[in-house]
Amino acid sequence: MPHNLDKALSGISGILVTPYDEDGDIAPAKLAPILDRAIGAGVHMPVVNGNTGEFYTLTTDEACTMVREVADLIDGRAPLLAGVGRGIRDAVRLAKASAEAGATALMVHQPPDPFVSPRGTVDYLKAVADAGGGLPVMLYLRNDAMGTKGIAELCAVPGVKGVKWATPNPLKLAEAINASDPGITWVAGLAEVWAPPLYAVGARGFTSGLINVWPERSVAIHAALDGGDYATANRLIADMRAFEEIRAEELNGTNVTGVKAALVAQGLDCGPTRPPSAWPLTAAQQKTLDAFMAANGLT
Repeated sequence: MPHNLDKALSGISGILVTPYDEDGDIAPAKLAPILDRAIGAGVHMPVVNGNTGEFYTLTTDEACTMVREVADLIDGRAPLLAGVGRGIRDAVRLAKASAEAGATALMVHQPPDPFVSPRGTVDYLKAVADAGGGLPVMLYLRNDAMGTKGIAELCAVPGVKGVKWATPNPLKLAEAINASDPGITWVAGLAEVWAPPLYAVGARGFTSGLINVWPERSVAIHAALDGGDYATANRLIADMRAFEEIRAEELNGTNVTGVKAALVAQGLDCGPTRPPSAWPLTAAQQKTLDAFMAANGLT
């Protein structure tokens, strides 16, 4: 039975970590208990090859393996959003591999190249979407410098069904929503903490790395926001803010570090992060994480 992508996009896009073995090689099978817990808790759509998955430290071969293995682990229980990106040939190759693996949709990372033009980004997106063989596309926008017109042109590319908005600019988000196809779902791409202000201007659903560690809390926050209960959502967010603050330290260089350290504390060791991410947490960061995990019964 096909999944309802619109419903999934407006739910929680749970960004999975990439586990490594003792030799530092990818070990996708370690995700099995994490996926089981997240799907069981009600997380709407797992995401492979996202930034919490250390996408830019993976080789294209590793990313292709990850999408195949994660699709097998999910086994149709939920829609799978597959991240694709980097150089155009790598992105095209990964889009094809994701389609062949059975991904439900593609999440196209915004090109990090230092020389990016809005019209060149449209060409990039069209090539990736074509390689995906008709799979729906979610844009991942971490930079809104191209302006409302450029964003609207990206949204007009056939197949675009969603936009992961990952800049802390609610007013620019509102402008982009008003300038684009009303059928597009705009997803709060800065996790739980930023979901309420982005919801207030039209975003629906949010991305989350917390789902690797505490999916039940993410689902409760989503339910509150979906019901318009901002007071409850903000209270639930306040109780997990310490975790997100750890992840935001060192120029966000501990973003994945905090998630993987929390998984170690839960007996779900997925290995260290790869450089240039920080590893391990500092003593002060670890102390804060330990207190957070204990206070919320997560260990």
